[in-house]
Amino acid sequence: MVSFRFPFSFSQPSLPKPPRATSSSSRFSVSAVAVTLTVGAAAAVAASRNPRHTILDWVFSSHRSSLLPWGSITLADSSSESVAEPKTGFSFPATIGESRRLLGVGLRKKSLLGLKNIDVYAFGIYADCDDVKKLVGEKYSSLAASELRGNKAFIDHLMEADIKMTIRLQIVYGKLNIRSVRNAFQESVGNRLKKFGGLDNDELLQSFTSLFKDEYKIPRSSIIDLTQEPGHVLSVAIEGNHVGSVKSKLLCRSILDLYIGEEPFDKNSREDFLDSVASIAVDK
Repeated sequence: MVSFRFPFSFSQPSLPKPPRATSSSSRFSVSAVAVTLTVGAAAAVAASRNPRHTILDWVFSSHRSSLLPWGSITLADSSSESVAEPKTGFSFPATIGESRRLLGVGLRKKSLLGLKNIDVYAFGIYADCDDVKKLVGEKYSSLAASELRGNKAFIDHLMEADIKMTIRLQIVYGKLNIRSVRNAFQESVGNRLKKFGGLDNDELLQSFTSLFKDEYKIPRSSIIDLTQEPGHVLSVAIEGNHVGSVKSKLLCRSILDLYIGEEPFDKNSREDFLDSVASIAVDK
């Protein structure tokens, strides 16, 4: 059984696509310059990254074509659509909860002992658009979208703000177990806690990792939600079942830093997320 407490580096192999699909069978690549999209019938679409058009153009479009960084598609009803992570085919709903909307998708990868590459899990990054707009309006309304995307102070503020956000993980590697997930977070979240809060955070880290109990099973395609609720409460759900919460602004920031910080698990996903945030900011 693979454990994440190991000499791993990140990379990826090709795994069979799961049976899950988007509701319209549409797929796009968040990072590729050219991708193939399928909406109803298959269609090949050439695309180039344009930071003025993001995943939100896809999520919020209705009966129109939107030029995206990944292509051009026409949707009849965006409210019922899902978005597929391009390499694995795992799909993510455009919205979850009452207000959180998909702003980016990515892939967590590892290289096993430098010999075998694996895709560990696909993930989607969700945020409450009204919360994001409020944050921008308070301090950054004078900045253009292009300036907002690269503004370090804004990105830091975004990770510290009391914004409703969810990181949804979908397990790709079928031999992964909950102990491996716990050990992985022990390392990655532990490093972030030290980065932002110093060395004396072992108890806080334990309160988080202890939520991933050995009895939980996570076969391929299982879903884990890490949600920042109002008041900087980190809520964890496995397969839709709430398993516990930890109230800590430091922990919430450390989790978000894994996905949208300066050294994220997937750089393309981070760029797409920031492009989407910038689009929200300028959408008055």
